[in-house]
Amino acid sequence: LDFADHVGSAYFAQIWIAGLIALALQTSFLTPPFGYALFFAKMAAPKGINLSDIYRGAVPLVAIEIVLIVALISFPQLITWLPEMALGDADAPQLIQR
Repeated sequence: LDFADHVGSAYFAQIWIAGLIALALQTSFLTPPFGYALFFAKMAAPKGINLSDIYRGAVPLVAIEIVLIVALISFPQLITWLPEMALGDADAPQLIQR
């Protein structure tokens, strides 16, 4: 699938989709089956901590990230507010010129 025509047509959409992808990737590091951050936490944990304990500890974080993803899909201005404040609306398209 080629989303470049749809996503690349507006500065707003590029920032928004990049923010969603970054958050989805962050969430993927905390969820099984791969959950790389969970395995790193297991290696750093004391001897008495099981991997199942780490999974249970990650559940609230994953729930918060899912709520955040839903909020960012519902209110895309949450992602684009900071770049717009930093660059101003007139300067925003200059960021993505090739």
